[in-house]
Amino acid sequence: MSRSSSQPAVVAAPVLVPPGRGGKRRFVTELPPQGSIDQVFLATAKQMRPNRNGQLYLQVELADRTGSVTARMWNAGDAEFSAFEEGEYVRVEGSTQIYQGNMQVIATSIQRVDPRGIDEADYRVLSGGDIDGLIDELRSLAAAISNDDLRLLAESLLAQGPLLDAFKRSPAGIKHHHAYAGGLVDHVTSLARLVTRVAPLYPSIDPELLLVGVLCHDIGKTVELESEKGFSYTDPGQLLGHVLLGLEIVDDQISAVEQQLGRPFDAELAIRIKHMIASHHGHYEFGAPKLPMTLEAIALHHLDHFDAQMASTIQLMQNEASMDGGWTQYHANHGRKFFRGRDHGAAAGGGDGKAGRTA
Repeated sequence: MSRSSSQPAVVAAPVLVPPGRGGKRRFVTELPPQGSIDQVFLATAKQMRPNRNGQLYLQVELADRTGSVTARMWNAGDAEFSAFEEGEYVRVEGSTQIYQGNMQVIATSIQRVDPRGIDEADYRVLSGGDIDGLIDELRSLAAAISNDDLRLLAESLLAQGPLLDAFKRSPAGIKHHHAYAGGLVDHVTSLARLVTRVAPLYPSIDPELLLVGVLCHDIGKTVELESEKGFSYTDPGQLLGHVLLGLEIVDDQISAVEQQLGRPFDAELAIRIKHMIASHHGHYEFGAPKLPMTLEAIALHHLDHFDAQMASTIQLMQNEASMDGGWTQYHANHGRKFFRGRDHGAAAGGGDGKAGRTA
């Protein structure tokens, strides 16, 4: 697709520019519905797209530690597209607006920023030490599993290697929840903690099987999402999705466990684990190939949905400026705005921004 343009908006060379005019930065969840912006974001997925008249524009996802927002630059060409790469910090000038119920940025300039002046804490929530601590916690839970097949599969998923490296840097999503480096580990650890608390309330549930389902359910996101240069979907992610990719990964891990065991993996356990992966979205319209049909699959779906909803809502409450007393702005993906309380907003929105990490 040609990227030519008659009205380039920025210089062609990918130069480094100052980070902005100063002042307190506004996170994505704090951006006003209508207003001007001049500040730094992390640029993730970018592409050139045609409008209804066939003219090209640049579309890019702008991210920070609170989430991401779509930016569009009209009448863009090669100069604008080449001014920065995915995964780089960029200074964006333009304005915000609401379009079809969603926030977007109309950019007049997007240029690469020198990363040496950037506070990465504004863009990534978990440090390497945080992530390693969570992995150690998951390994301790895995080591306590009494069933050999399940324990070895859990330990194989958490063993040092390319899969673990991808797991540690992956987000759990691009926009809606745990959308930061290490977010997938954070999400899975929260679910594992929920299993230790909820499963004892329902003696018919196999807590070890459910724990392994937690470890496996989103493992396909390590291939679905590109996490080296910002966050975007890979070709396999677009073509297959994390459910199918996760089934492939677990098949490979089961084969490796069978070599350790010197015998076949328990057939019923294998199919129950795969069923949890296939059904964890809970509904066909949400991308589940199958509906949950075991107790563990039902539990996984509801715990997964609960953690995702709570983490995304807590994070937007923590980081979004109040629009009307104790209310947040309207969020189209939730279909509502949220009440934080007029006298207790600090308590509702307090914390360190690490919503997925609960004791």
